[in-house]
Amino acid sequence: MRVFVTGGSGWIGSAVVPELIGAGHQVVGLARSDSSADALTAAGAEVVRGTLDDLDTLRDAAAGSDGVIHLAFKHDIAFTGDFHGAADADRLAIETFGEALAGSDRPFVIASGTLGLAPGRLATERDGQETEGSEPSLFPGAEIRHANSWKTIAFADRGVRSSVVRLSPTVHGDGDTGFMAMLVATARNKGAAGYIGDGANRWNAVHRLDAANLFRLALEQAPAGSTLHAVADEGVTLRTVAEAIGRHLGLPTASVAPADAPAHFGWLAGPLSIDSPVSSALTRELLGWQPLHPGLLEDLDKGHYFTAPTG
Repeated sequence: MRVFVTGGSGWIGSAVVPELIGAGHQVVGLARSDSSADALTAAGAEVVRGTLDDLDTLRDAAAGSDGVIHLAFKHDIAFTGDFHGAADADRLAIETFGEALAGSDRPFVIASGTLGLAPGRLATERDGQETEGSEPSLFPGAEIRHANSWKTIAFADRGVRSSVVRLSPTVHGDGDTGFMAMLVATARNKGAAGYIGDGANRWNAVHRLDAANLFRLALEQAPAGSTLHAVADEGVTLRTVAEAIGRHLGLPTASVAPADAPAHFGWLAGPLSIDSPVSSALTRELLGWQPLHPGLLEDLDKGHYFTAPTG
């Protein structure tokens, strides 16, 4: 297939692009900068210059493709106070892709997330499917991004083989600068590897290369209207994570009272307070997806999160 990919030079996308090319697909990647264009070219992809705001460019690229994988999101503005603006840009891109692919039965795959999907119990791919507004709004603007997933699934009724891949909050691997790297930085700064309360809150995770493999399988095989979970570890307790971090840094572990968590962890306190175990059993059964790479604790023990201070 000729596949148009947004976000192809990002943390997930830079694994998805070689996964697709290795399986014999031709990749065309959206690049908003010279560095992104260079990275895509080095990976063996063609380049289309533009941003998520260039809707005509997105429409033409989708129309000229055999399928679309949409990974890009305006994280730069989302995490500096304008989550609504980032989610709105995502919605317009999704609408543009869906309209371009309508009636073609071509695949359209987007990335979403699992965090907080069904707090306190094991969430499955069936959760969050009932009606708009049924998923919990845990963060500012989160309800808009959930709505973007429903919008993508709705294109299945318009002749698009659409699917949503919900990613674990931690997509780990060498080079990860997300939640795990932030926890390591916090432990260094505070002199202890902390966890909230008794540390029993569960955290789901997946290796970056296993997530990339699922995006390829979704493109190739997922039935229209599928919701898939890129989850390898259903629920590692955050106390266990803290113990691994403390062991590698030579620091004690420490319980942080819930009332003190915002002062200790900053904005991380919100996500870390959620008990978020998630299953991918239905995804594995549907597509035969099998994670092959190290789990979260094994990856932490490889040491790459601790080779240099992170912040």
